[in-house]
Amino acid sequence: MIALEKRPMPSRTLSMATPLIAVVITMIAGGLLFAALGKNPFEAIRTIFWDPIFGEFAFYYRPQLLVKGAPLVLIAIGLSLGFKAGIWNIGAEGQYIMGAICGAGVGLAFYPTESILIFPLMILAGALGGWAWAMIPALLKVKFGTNEILVSLMLVYVAEQLLASMSLGLLKNPDGHGFPGSRNLNDYPSATSWINEAAGLHWGMAFAFIAVIFSYVLLNRHILGFNIRLTGEAPRAARFSGVNPTRLILFCLGASGALAGLAGLFEISGPSGQVSIDFNVGYGFTAIIVAFLGRLHPVGILLAGLLMALTYIGGEIAQGNLGLPSSAIQVFQGMLLFFLLALDLLTNYRVKFTVKGTA
Repeated sequence: MIALEKRPMPSRTLSMATPLIAVVITMIAGGLLFAALGKNPFEAIRTIFWDPIFGEFAFYYRPQLLVKGAPLVLIAIGLSLGFKAGIWNIGAEGQYIMGAICGAGVGLAFYPTESILIFPLMILAGALGGWAWAMIPALLKVKFGTNEILVSLMLVYVAEQLLASMSLGLLKNPDGHGFPGSRNLNDYPSATSWINEAAGLHWGMAFAFIAVIFSYVLLNRHILGFNIRLTGEAPRAARFSGVNPTRLILFCLGASGALAGLAGLFEISGPSGQVSIDFNVGYGFTAIIVAFLGRLHPVGILLAGLLMALTYIGGEIAQGNLGLPSSAIQVFQGMLLFFLLALDLLTNYRVKFTVKGTA
């Protein structure tokens, strides 16, 4: 039989190095996958990781790293707070959608009024939309002991149906000649998040950096951050020390929902531009990979978000230049989480072979 035995003293050096090792193994496994699809594996890996930064058209792709990395970092920072406390919000995609709907709804309600107050109101609405959607699994867990993983995940599909309904109904562009989708917020100066579109700068990136700093200070300089870490690492000790689990659940899920909602708002008012049926592209799920790749550390999440953004951009280049299917790129991204979790398991546990029936 194969059993797992916990290591008495896991290697700290190996634990810190596992993200880099996971990236290397993913490159190797991804290369084999691309070769099986009839593509040159070395060319595919170079296209994904090299061309967006140092290639011929890198001047165009580099700003996109920040554009695609900002929502991943924002969502992952929120998720990491809960993950550190053992609270598993898997429905950030739904909170991302609801933040986009609520924020865009506020902006479109004022169209075509011009005011500097409209965008701040949209930010507030986006955060509240994501927060309110996250409060559903939070309150159900607190009141009835439901599983936040299942509830938050199922709410993603409800949010997707609401998104489709809004695209075809309440937020539909009255001048759109019957096509689904809202007005383009980029054509409405008071409701756009772009700071400098040519440089790829929008307010979502500023809020992502603020979230990284705030999270670092919270986790390392505040009693609430200490309680979050204590609950995740030693739940019994947290209970004996008087940590309020209800308050912690509401805070962690609420904070992650609000940050996911902000990510949706900045995306809908910037790079995406409008409420549409296919607005969501899986950032809420990819952010889970980013959170773990960054070791649930704010600075690590920032770097991991940029790395994952690189695979998005490089994957799009590979699809266009090499004819790689989008599903192959998604499998490639999934490999990263798989190998990271596998290495984490082997870092903390050793594989032990035993004969059945022996003590």
